[in-house]
Amino acid sequence: MRTVYLGTSAFAAGVLRRLSASSHRPELVVSRPDSPQGRGRRLTPPPTVTVARELGIETYQPQSVNTAEALAQIEAAKPETICVCAFGALIKEPLLSSVPILNVHPSLLPRWRGAAPIERAILAGDEQTGVSIMRLTAGLDSGPVCLQEHVPIASDDDYGVLAGRLEELGGELLVRALEQRLEFREQPDDGVTYAEKLGPEDRRLDPAEPPELQARRVRALSPHIGAYLEQPDGSRLGVWSARVVDGRLELLTVQPPGKRPMSWADYQRGHRG
Repeated sequence: MRTVYLGTSAFAAGVLRRLSASSHRPELVVSRPDSPQGRGRRLTPPPTVTVARELGIETYQPQSVNTAEALAQIEAAKPETICVCAFGALIKEPLLSSVPILNVHPSLLPRWRGAAPIERAILAGDEQTGVSIMRLTAGLDSGPVCLQEHVPIASDDDYGVLAGRLEELGGELLVRALEQRLEFREQPDDGVTYAEKLGPEDRRLDPAEPPELQARRVRALSPHIGAYLEQPDGSRLGVWSARVVDGRLELLTVQPPGKRPMSWADYQRGHRG
């Protein structure tokens, strides 16, 4: 089946690799414009663009995908289906109704619609999550679902580990959805929750919070964002791994300002010296 792929994030890049290895290799990958990254704020392509170029797939990075020009570029690839995963911008008319659109969403819809479903599932202490393949509609992740599979969340899973499993499953389910005639079912009204975009307040570890919640916050933000503890001098000590021992939060890997991550033991030795 001829496809066009819309995606931006590292998660979307992983799903793209699986799709490209199938008989539904995209004719075109559409992503967001390059953005400043790192300390030098150097313009860097999105992960999906990097992967697409590596695979020899044509790329297109419009400021908005909801223009006549963008629609013309996509229609020129003659897709039978458009596949979307973590694109990072709303898709509106006329593209929305141009051809069928399948969306790969890493949650058990209707739970965790929105921008940060994996992080919010870990933060909430969910015991399981999964991947849903849905038809994209104008509502926020509210379209009918044709495939859904569960994935357990282990007590020590951080974002990177869990996202890796969901990424692999997402690619497999997307290929299956393209190859089979599947029935779409409307999402139930019960159980709808929203995975709000992560903000600065989500990164701060509050010692007044239960240790279990602090540990989940660390896991939910590692290794891509990072939690932190505010120090008495106002500086921030990055926290990349931690666990709960005897009802207390035990730090395992930390990162002082301007330095590389290190073990908590090494950090303490350095401060004692």
